[in-house]
Amino acid sequence: MTVGATAVPARVTLDAIREAAVGLVGVAERTPLVRVAALEALAGAPVYLKLESRQPTGAFKLRGAWTAVRRLPLAARRRGVITYSSGNHGQALAYAARRLGLRAVVVMPENAPAKKVEGVGKWGGEVVFAGTTSEQRKAKAEEIIAAQGLTMVPPFDHPDVIAGQGTVGLEIAEDLPDVAHVAVQVGGGGLLAGVTIAIKALVPTARVIAVEPEGSAAMGAALRAGRVVRLESTQSIADGLLPVSVGPIPFAHVRGQVDAVTVSEDAIIEATVWLKQALDLLVEPSGAATTAALRARAFTPRGPTVLVVSGGNVDPAFVAQLAERTGR
Repeated sequence: MTVGATAVPARVTLDAIREAAVGLVGVAERTPLVRVAALEALAGAPVYLKLESRQPTGAFKLRGAWTAVRRLPLAARRRGVITYSSGNHGQALAYAARRLGLRAVVVMPENAPAKKVEGVGKWGGEVVFAGTTSEQRKAKAEEIIAAQGLTMVPPFDHPDVIAGQGTVGLEIAEDLPDVAHVAVQVGGGGLLAGVTIAIKALVPTARVIAVEPEGSAAMGAALRAGRVVRLESTQSIADGLLPVSVGPIPFAHVRGQVDAVTVSEDAIIEATVWLKQALDLLVEPSGAATTAALRARAFTPRGPTVLVVSGGNVDPAFVAQLAERTGR
């Protein structure tokens, strides 16, 4: 079964996000906004990084996974939980399951970064490999559910997951009430949706910028079409931003509320290396996409700006290789 499939309303409210924030106390970090002078000089406005890379599992996904599992009926919990993930949601689900004494199975792509596979195992998750696309992983997870009766906790297309991710936006609005721009990377859209709900409710004048790799711009395609569309394929070094389509539930929450921009592979690599060399921040390419958007001038800040750094689950040696490739 899918978590809360018949019991949870389709729309996510600010109250739901606030309830999620209470439930995350003692589990997820209230991550800091770090002001960065070097980015301000480029942008001509105050610029802050929202460091979700400092979460216990290394990424924002802990917020949504914990919220979804915490809200499960006891009977569904006892069956164990399963998800399909490129890595960060899988680690988060394994972490949440361990804290609650549950079994967790994570279906990952065959080409998943070793760092993320190890992360799932670190928290006691059982890894199953299936294909290279989100659709292939989802199909395998559903096959396992049919055979073993586990409860699905989707990576992005569920109201409880979105409510948990929305606590990122809640914290931004509380810590920086005059925020003018919030840049958020997009994979399936759960983080973008949650942040958009909170920001638009608390700071209606703020703009939310959806940032995608050029080779994986499913949200931009959906916004242009006015509906969720399926890309034929996706490709990017940002392995956490590769779904061939965004979730229908996230899309319903952001349609007409966000602006979408894309960034090149070179810009993502440059930002990943720059964050390490200039700020000593180990950030995975997916997490660096928002910094890339600012540094590549994909959007123009017109006031206090927050760049969400969504995760830091990357091998330092890989970032060093990127630096060598770019001659930095």
